[in-house]
Amino acid sequence: MGDATSDPIQLSFNSQLRVEFRGATVTSDAGLLLPRELDEHLGLGALIERHLTDPRCGRNRQFPLVDLFRQSIYSRLAGYEDTNDAERLAVDPTFRMLASRERRETSVALTSTLHWFETEVLTEEDNYQGLARLNTDVVRGEAMPRRVILDIDSSESPVHGAQEQSAYNGHFESVCYHPLFVFNQEGDCLAAKLRPGNVPSARGWEEVLLPVIDRHQDRDQTVVVRADAAFALPAIYEALELRGVAYAIRLPANQVLERAIEDLLTRPRGRPSHAPLVRYRSFHYQAASWDRPRRVIAKVEHHLGELFPRVGFIVTTLTGTKRAVVRFYNGRGTAEQWIKEGKAATHWTRLSYHRFRANEVRLLLGVIAYNLGNLLRRLALPVAIQNWSLTSLQQRLFKTGGRLIRHARYFTLQLAESYLTRPLFRQIVARIKRLAWHPT
Repeated sequence: MGDATSDPIQLSFNSQLRVEFRGATVTSDAGLLLPRELDEHLGLGALIERHLTDPRCGRNRQFPLVDLFRQSIYSRLAGYEDTNDAERLAVDPTFRMLASRERRETSVALTSTLHWFETEVLTEEDNYQGLARLNTDVVRGEAMPRRVILDIDSSESPVHGAQEQSAYNGHFESVCYHPLFVFNQEGDCLAAKLRPGNVPSARGWEEVLLPVIDRHQDRDQTVVVRADAAFALPAIYEALELRGVAYAIRLPANQVLERAIEDLLTRPRGRPSHAPLVRYRSFHYQAASWDRPRRVIAKVEHHLGELFPRVGFIVTTLTGTKRAVVRFYNGRGTAEQWIKEGKAATHWTRLSYHRFRANEVRLLLGVIAYNLGNLLRRLALPVAIQNWSLTSLQQRLFKTGGRLIRHARYFTLQLAESYLTRPLFRQIVARIKRLAWHPT
């Protein structure tokens, strides 16, 4: 009977084909070995032990805390949305090889254990604060440039249940949470905060942005901040100026501003060109709520076939030319792209737990997974593929098939050669080993 159940299955449409089932030795996520190699180089295991506390005592530790954390991170990095996927990933060869030595022979955690870890262990106040510090340490080891550009932006995380503090947001026209993010110019997410769905876009900016600025200034780095019109608040200007931080922030239009550029709003006489007519103006402006006049740059675009021009205002402390400041501000759009990548690749907006604190943890786990993927992309990938999105990395690198072979003293993981070829794999591993990382 045993032989019959293990024999290959023959299909009538192809007599040469035999089908075998070897789920415990076959994986579709073998490319995760690359970010795991990077995480070893970054000292992630030591950071987990430094910042997170295991509440278990005695012998009740079948799954080490480090293994549970890595399982949560790598399942997100591979695109699995929630802990329900742990049921089939528990015996997956790749996830077993990513874990500590004692788990490689058996399995990693099932859904119930991983759910307990995320909703009970990591929601404790010390561990929640430790998650934020861990994320900071993961991205701060590399020597950053002297000038750091910070983009602060909010986003929508739709919910479809009765999650705590979810609310209807009129701007997004959905019931959601309204998280806040800070990115640097390399795409690393330096801070994230989950907020109720109905709060204004800038609510809590000081709690998220100012500690990031202070950390960079402590390292003698120059900081510049970009933000959209939701962050055009006198309190933000004053806080940044007090710290000597330059900024370029979009300013909502009003009648006073439009009167200052009234002559630019009329298209010059003559046949309009097919290319947009773009004009700039720099002037000083003081709103009633401001404590001083500040430089404002206006950009006016006349497009063929459009009756009214497109007008934008930027309040700034930068001293560059009008065109250069506008070009610099327009780079803020990359932050929106990084938020989309986090949503699509690590599903950090899938906040399906009932408790608000548990969803805060889910968001941070998604951010750490995103940062690990982003660090791999920008530090270890060859130049030709560094522009791949995290979704492309999942589909072309991480989602690589493989077969695990057990030997007496070691394992062999045989990878299918597709996008991830042997030369590319060797090249990425070599680049990881050459990284000059300085963990704190």
